[in-house]
Amino acid sequence: MSRQNYIFTSESVSEGHPDKLCDRVSDAILDSFLTEEPNARVACETFATTNRVVVGGEVGLSSEKKTADMVERVEDIVRACVKDIGYEQKKFHWEKVKVHNYLHEQSAHIAQGVDKDGAGDQGIMFGYACRETPELMPAPIQYAHAILKRLAEARKSGAEPTLGPDAKSQLSLRYVDGKPVEVTSIVLSHQHNNKKQSSADIRAIVEPYIREILPEEWLTPATVWHVNPTGTFVIGGPDGDAGLTGRKIIVDTYGGAAPHGGGAFSGKDPTKVDRSAAYAARYLSKNVVAAGLADRCTLQVSYAIGVAEPQSIYVDTHGTGTVPDDVIERAVASCMDLTPRGIREHLNLTKPIYARTSAYGHFGRAPEADGGFSWEKTDLIDALKAAV
Repeated sequence: MSRQNYIFTSESVSEGHPDKLCDRVSDAILDSFLTEEPNARVACETFATTNRVVVGGEVGLSSEKKTADMVERVEDIVRACVKDIGYEQKKFHWEKVKVHNYLHEQSAHIAQGVDKDGAGDQGIMFGYACRETPELMPAPIQYAHAILKRLAEARKSGAEPTLGPDAKSQLSLRYVDGKPVEVTSIVLSHQHNNKKQSSADIRAIVEPYIREILPEEWLTPATVWHVNPTGTFVIGGPDGDAGLTGRKIIVDTYGGAAPHGGGAFSGKDPTKVDRSAAYAARYLSKNVVAAGLADRCTLQVSYAIGVAEPQSIYVDTHGTGTVPDDVIERAVASCMDLTPRGIREHLNLTKPIYARTSAYGHFGRAPEADGGFSWEKTDLIDALKAAV
């Protein structure tokens, strides 16, 4: 029997965090290639530091000329990302930052397996869902994301002009009988533009937005607040700390409430199972919970490079299942083609829908009309019920 009474903590980081800025650039480059060709191949990494953004990796379109033409556009894409995020600092400004572009054509040795519909790499991927929130996500990470997303909206709208792009949030929630009931502590560090602003000044700005997001009954006189606990936070983003694509994989997924296979998502086209199979695993686990087959569901899939069929499918409902876990394993396998091609087609993943995933979580988001966050749909409920 799992513990029912405990405190659990998750963190989120804003779109202006150095690592998230790199994720955004990598995914914006991916989107630009997918706009050109739905079957574009992209494995793009970004590094950012003071006055520098370095982009590298493998890309491929149907011709060398098309590939070369797209690579030429990368600097403009980088600057557009940095501008949209909001960086106009002395040592990290969207107009003045130096962009180094080292993208090159995809390795033919990698392409040969993928072109035969095999997986783009070996690896293990996990999906998870639970009943803690309407989005069927763990509450600490879902609300940590929501706080930063709301503050970014306030900053970009001009409502809070002294806030900067870089920020981190962290929530500790007390669980009683397995359900979140109280925020024991809130940690928020937010970049600001005015050196004279104190931690108390920043708390006065952000607290109303935090209270707007969190359930009122969760905040009590005992809740501990740490807002900019180190004091001044004016120098932020890549000028304050270097950033790199793929360093926030727990922020991107379930905030530590579920296992992670280890592979990052951003900058990878959907032939890479690190990304597409993790989306499929979330989709299946969410539908299992939405169908009433369990209150919690962890689902693992594994792949071999160049091989289409998954090597294994594993389901754990943590003792909450209404049918045996092995029955659910067979049901999910019968309801969805889990080959890389099957996943891409079922979830329609070859569209330019990835830049929006680069901050505030890849999961727990509403499905969008153009196909964004398609893995958050709960359209397998009837099929799963019939299969079990």
